[in-house]
Amino acid sequence: MSDKHLYKVVFVNQDQIYEIYAKNVYQSDIYGFVTVEDFVFGEKSSILIDPTEEKLRSEFENVNRSFIPMHKIIRIDQVKKRGPAKIFAGESPASPAGNVSSLYPIDKK
Repeated sequence: MSDKHLYKVVFVNQDQIYEIYAKNVYQSDIYGFVTVEDFVFGEKSSILIDPTEEKLRSEFENVNRSFIPMHKIIRIDQVKKRGPAKIFAGESPASPAGNVSSLYPIDKK
């Protein structure tokens, strides 16, 4: 894959919608998973710090490669430039992804 490409990956993780950017996204050798590599976050030296992006940066700080189950991926877009990495609450109807449901709902008893 070329380093010129940049992908926006939107997926569900524990009732939250993650929107991250990565340089490499491809079908994994592990059946049913998509591999995401080379995460891209904003500059640490910027004056304004987005707490959501900092949370994602710290969560993926020492991760070389992430394997995301295919049924958790909402969409993958090839983009020209990076936007802010975000986390949305998946439960709120006011959130942009409020109508997204899991293929296999978790029984919360």
